[in-house]
Amino acid sequence: MVTKLYSHPVFLEHLTPPGHPERPDRLRAVTRVLDDEAFDALDRAEAPEADEATLLYTHPERHVEAVRKAIPEEGIQAIDADTTVSPKSWEAAIRAVGAANAAVDDVFSGKADNVFVASRPPGHHAEKSTAMGFCLFNNAAIAARHAQRRHGAERVAIVDWDVHHGNGTQDIFWDDPSVLYCSTHQMPLYPGTGAKHETGAGNIVNAPLSPRTGSDLFREAFRARVLPAVGDFAPDLIIVSAGFDAHHRDPLAEINLTEEDFDWATGQLLDRAAKSAGNRLVSLLEGGYDLDGLSSSVAVHVRRMMKG
Repeated sequence: MVTKLYSHPVFLEHLTPPGHPERPDRLRAVTRVLDDEAFDALDRAEAPEADEATLLYTHPERHVEAVRKAIPEEGIQAIDADTTVSPKSWEAAIRAVGAANAAVDDVFSGKADNVFVASRPPGHHAEKSTAMGFCLFNNAAIAARHAQRRHGAERVAIVDWDVHHGNGTQDIFWDDPSVLYCSTHQMPLYPGTGAKHETGAGNIVNAPLSPRTGSDLFREAFRARVLPAVGDFAPDLIIVSAGFDAHHRDPLAEINLTEEDFDWATGQLLDRAAKSAGNRLVSLLEGGYDLDGLSSSVAVHVRRMMKG
């Protein structure tokens, strides 16, 4: 099993205000754990810049230009109460998209079986025309469209286990049955979307979890709602919006998962990828704000990907 890893130093230069949870130290923690000799077999590459035309797969040009114009020459500029940009944020965002697209290219060309992208800013809250929730562009959504347009994928499944619902991904694919979006998330919690009755064109599968939910109920939701939907859909590619803020240590939510839960969920999705997608699975870092919980969860996630 060939697992590839994309990252880039510029992801550390997307700056947020002091005390902000989505901070460069997150990526430093991930990089440290993946530098361990246990991960020597990873095929490592620097995230390339995306072809900016791919941003228009999911976002109108006015949104792209609004983000571009928001980038300050110095300091930190707020887009909303949660989302900020700094001078290097454009390059960071473009390379986050570029890495996601390159990961798709790799799994379709056979250069890798699966790929983990360690990038920031994250993406799953970015709606068609709105940057929000720490996110500027929707990396997973663009990658799904890239798979369809560049590689002829007929069906792409996006599975999102970030503790916050991926309102942006749901917004983008709401009426598109060629993309399945499945999400486990705490509810009620930011951004307030993700109820079971939100089903789009039958392609949206939400599995909201109550605060203080632990391993058993998370796995039950995965088995009952997410895995059957993915199995029935038989995707050509699985993209994981891999947020690790459902970890019990995380300060932004109240779901009590452990590293073993992320290991289990990863294994389940790898099994589904083997059945219909030629093992093709791309995982994109989303949330995770306790550095120890984040790094240990990423470690088991990537280790499982390497095992297949």
